[in-house]
Amino acid sequence: MTLDELQNLQQPHVQALLAKHSADNPAAFAMQFHGHLELPIRAMAEQLACRQKAAKKLPNLSRHNLLYAPLALEQASGERTAAYKSSLMSGKRAIDLSGGLGIDSMSLAQVFQEVVYCERDPLLCELVTHNLDVLGIMNVAVNHGDSLTLLESFADDYFDWIFVDPARREQGQRSIALESTSPDVVAHHNLLLRKAQSICIKASPALEISGLKSLLPALQQVIVVSVDRECKEILLLLERNEPTDKPVAVKAVCLNSDSEQITEIVGDGEALKVVATSIKAYLYEPDPAIIKAKLSAVLAQNHGLEFVNQMVDYLTSDRKIERFPGRTFRVVECILYKPKSFKAFLQQHSIAGASIQRRDFPVSAEELRKKYRLREDERAFLFFTKDSSAHPICIYALRCFHGDFIGHKVSG
Repeated sequence: MTLDELQNLQQPHVQALLAKHSADNPAAFAMQFHGHLELPIRAMAEQLACRQKAAKKLPNLSRHNLLYAPLALEQASGERTAAYKSSLMSGKRAIDLSGGLGIDSMSLAQVFQEVVYCERDPLLCELVTHNLDVLGIMNVAVNHGDSLTLLESFADDYFDWIFVDPARREQGQRSIALESTSPDVVAHHNLLLRKAQSICIKASPALEISGLKSLLPALQQVIVVSVDRECKEILLLLERNEPTDKPVAVKAVCLNSDSEQITEIVGDGEALKVVATSIKAYLYEPDPAIIKAKLSAVLAQNHGLEFVNQMVDYLTSDRKIERFPGRTFRVVECILYKPKSFKAFLQQHSIAGASIQRRDFPVSAEELRKKYRLREDERAFLFFTKDSSAHPICIYALRCFHGDFIGHKVSG
């Protein structure tokens, strides 16, 4: 999108046409209006595609006639995670050093008197200014320029919180390391803490969470956030006035896009793993945020569950845990995996398709699916792993959705 296209998209007759064709296929729309030189057809088709994506990612905001930039929409926080982040912060003033589409700034505007939005892309600044006007948000100041240069211009302690979602691309490639982000939050650790007592850094969900204290001495808490069982982001909370030798707290937060329900697991990841001597009636797979935060042992301890083995995050129990944060399966049968007899096992249970789950197992899921000609299935699951004695096993289980009850059998 160009600045000219952005200005044309704001015209009332263009907005009306976009609203009328909101459900149209963008390519079909472009074909239908091909030759209408008075309209920014390319940009309009792009907006239709963006609005259809935004309806899922930003369900409430997308009800308004907002404008989007495709890459910024892809990289923006979802509405659910933005709301959760803003719930962690409060005060009079906040600054968003990585403005982008402005979703986080809009959410912060609900809990701060003043929010400063900073973005290097002039197009995004114009776009966000338009969207703020549409939403009637008056307490966000849009600033175009380098975020660190802008931050330096404010007095020390001007802000209560700094939020930064640093760009994670290096020479065209996505990067996970904090030192490779822009702005470099490691190199500018002290600058950030001069300008605000509290910092929230949004990091890649693939970031390794151990050893971060050596990079960010003021780090106090690591929060791994998932939405609908997909790990979305890792939040690093820094506090200037806390002792630097204080251990870093770790939390897993599991959110749902269609409800306000929040599940939190807190711990230091050092809970004792109790391994089951056999597979019991139920199998559990913790939410990805819990696994990423290395808190499966804490979860197991809280619910009296046992691990299938020391290496994986599969848990088992003879009782069903209601509202388990993750996936629950009713075990049908568990067998020692023997390639020569496994086909007979599949025939015995009339298994023509299954979702193949593999952890700590010598054969890949692709090889297993090809070898036994298994199609995909959303309810039947085959878990390939090892038991407590490191023997390869296969657990045939059915996903529990509404209290399903299936017989259970374990054989060797």
